[in-house]
Amino acid sequence: MSDILQLVALGAIWGSSFLFLRISVGDLGPVPLMFIRLALGSLVLLPFLVRDRAHFPLKRLPMLALIGLINSALPFLLFAWGAERAPAGIGAIANGMTALCAALVGYLCFGERLTARQTMALGLGFIGIAVLASGKMEGMSIGLASLAGALASVMYGFGVHLAKRHLGGLPVAALAGVTLGSGAVVMLPFAVMTWPSHPVPLRSWLSATALGVLCTGIAFAMFYRLIGRIGAMRTSTVTYLVPPFGVTWAWLFIDEPATPTMLVACALILGGVAWAQRSGRT
Repeated sequence: MSDILQLVALGAIWGSSFLFLRISVGDLGPVPLMFIRLALGSLVLLPFLVRDRAHFPLKRLPMLALIGLINSALPFLLFAWGAERAPAGIGAIANGMTALCAALVGYLCFGERLTARQTMALGLGFIGIAVLASGKMEGMSIGLASLAGALASVMYGFGVHLAKRHLGGLPVAALAGVTLGSGAVVMLPFAVMTWPSHPVPLRSWLSATALGVLCTGIAFAMFYRLIGRIGAMRTSTVTYLVPPFGVTWAWLFIDEPATPTMLVACALILGGVAWAQRSGRT
């Protein structure tokens, strides 16, 4: 498969994660579902960790656990919480803010430079979130779900900077396995406390399994393989593919509408991302 096709496939897989969240979260609940996602994702990446285990002494575990919480467990939980309350496309579109939030966190917390163009791009992105939050669908808390998605993107931004500063030079696939696994350990007692007492339909179990194995473990492995082949900048263009795929899969498989508000918000957020990335190349 060519690199471009792999990039499109990765965008399609990560876009489908919001569909699987929407299908399964109502039956399993956000916390148990996220424990399943983290645990299965880490198991898929376990061979990389076994191969590179010498790079992960015990003294690294506290920082690994912190980054696993910030960069995996909590944002996954926020997206699951939002998926319980709003269409799958809402989380997928909000996820497009990740690159912009990373730039904002770098400026506010880590002393990195923010250009005028990046500042305007951030403004576009946050206008997009405001537009998304203003949407109306009967019986659904679009505003709260949009804000949860934006907060998850901010946490991803923190996770990126923490990993860059404290875990640089580590083999990335194994690192992803460790952070996912540590996130699963943190979530385990809360998952046990909130585990569903009612029978869970097979459809939800299958969706949860796909979320962990395909959308987390396999997708992370694809992501880091692409970074090694074509570089981080080109691989980051997957950001543009996740929201449209997320909206499309939800429309095709569970008949969720793509509203004008969602389309406008998607255009604003992805336009801001494109502008910010163009800024980084000039």
